Amino acid sequence: MIPFFSRFPFVHRVVLSLRPGTLDRYLLAQLMPPFLVALSVVMSALLLERLLVLFNLLTSGNSHLLTFVGLLATLLPHYLGQALPAALCVSVFSIIRRMSQNEEIDVVNSSGRSLLRMIRPYLQLGAFLGVLSFLLYGFIQPHARYDFRSAFYFASHAGWTPRMQSRLFASPSPDMTFTADRVTQSGSELRHVFIRDIKDGEEHDITAQRGHIRIAEDGNAVEIELQDGMILTTSADHSPTVALFDHSTRYLSHAAQVVPFRQRGEDERELTSPELLMQLATDETTISRPHLLSELHFRLARCLTVPFIPLLATALAIARKRQRDVIGLPAAFIIMVGFDHLIQMAHSMAATGGASVLSIWLAAFVFMALCTVLLLYRSGAFFLLRALLENRLRGEQAPTGRV
Repeated sequence: MIPFFSRFPFVHRVVLSLRPGTLDRYLLAQLMPPFLVALSVVMSALLLERLLVLFNLLTSGNSHLLTFVGLLATLLPHYLGQALPAALCVSVFSIIRRMSQNEEIDVVNSSGRSLLRMIRPYLQLGAFLGVLSFLLYGFIQPHARYDFRSAFYFASHAGWTPRMQSRLFASPSPDMTFTADRVTQSGSELRHVFIRDIKDGEEHDITAQRGHIRIAEDGNAVEIELQDGMILTTSADHSPTVALFDHSTRYLSHAAQVVPFRQRGEDERELTSPELLMQLATDETTISRPHLLSELHFRLARCLTVPFIPLLATALAIARKRQRDVIGLPAAFIIMVGFDHLIQMAHSMAATGGASVLSIWLAAFVFMALCTVLLLYRSGAFFLLRALLENRLRGEQAPTGRV
C-alpha cells in the first residue's frame, strides 16, 4: 500500500523538511529550561503590583481567601499574553548567546547549515506561540477580563463590612446587635464577643471568646466565625435553654440588595474575535465601529508578530569574535517595549478615529521588517549579496573582443 504522503510528492517533501532532526531536538531541549524560568519571572513581575493592590483591597474588606484566589486566576490569561513574547525573546537570546560564545554556531555553519536553518525549531516554536496567542487574545482573555470585573464587583459589594471598634455596639440588621471588648486587624478579629439576635420570636444571647468577621465563600453575605462560646435562647412559650459550642458561624447580613453585574459585551475587549466580526456585520451594537475594528486588527497584528521574535533575539545575541557585546539584551528589551508602546498608541488612535487601522499594521510591519533585516545582516546575507553583485559587475565590465 502506498503511504498517504507519498501520493503527493510536494506534501511529502514539506513533511520531511519539517520533521525535527538531532540538532532541532537539541536546540529545543536547551531552550525549555530558560523559557520556563523566564516565563515564571516575567509573570511574577507583571502580577506583583496587581497582587499587592488586590490583597490590600480585599483584606480591608474582610473578603475570603478564595475570593482573592479567584481574582488571581482571572488575571493569569491577560498577563500570560504579555509574558509569552518576553520569555521567548529572553530564552532564545540566552541560548544563541551561549552558542555564539562557545563557537557552536561556527561548527553548525561549517556543516553546511545556515543560521536561518539552525534556528528553524525556534521559528516553529514562535509560530506555535503565535497560534496560542491568537487563542488567548481572541477567546480566553475576553472571558477572563469579564470574569475579573464581575468577581471584583461582587467582592467590593458583598454586603455590610463593618469597621468595629472596641466596646462599641454595631447593628448590621434591625434584629441584631453585637459588641466586643477588644478589636484588632482593622475590625475583623474580635475578643470577648456578645451578640443579641432576635429571630422568629426567640431571643438568642451569644457570648464567645473569639470571633472573626469575613465575607462568606459565596460572596453573598457577611459572616462571623465564633469560637468557645455559649448561646442562651429565651422565648415566651418555652423555658430558657443554654448551649455550649466550640465553633459556630452566623450570618450578620446578606447581600441581596447588591445590583447584579452587567452582561458581558459592553466593552469591545470583552468580546471574542467571532463576536467582534458579528458586531461589525450588524449595526445593532452600542460600541462604535472604529473601536471594534481597532480591537480586531490589534489582536491579529500582535499574533502575527510573535513568530518574528526569535529572529530579533538571534540577531542581537550573536557576538563579534573576541569582543564582549553587552548591548544585545538591552537593545532587544528596548525594541520589544518600544514596539508594544507603538502598537498600543496606534490601537488607541484607530479606536478614537485619529488614524486608520493601517497604522496598527504599519507598526507591525516595521517590527517584522526590522527583525528580518537584523538577522540577514548578522548572518552575512548582505555581504554575500554585495559580493555577488560586485562579481557580476566585474564580469560585465571585462573586455569581450579579440586582441
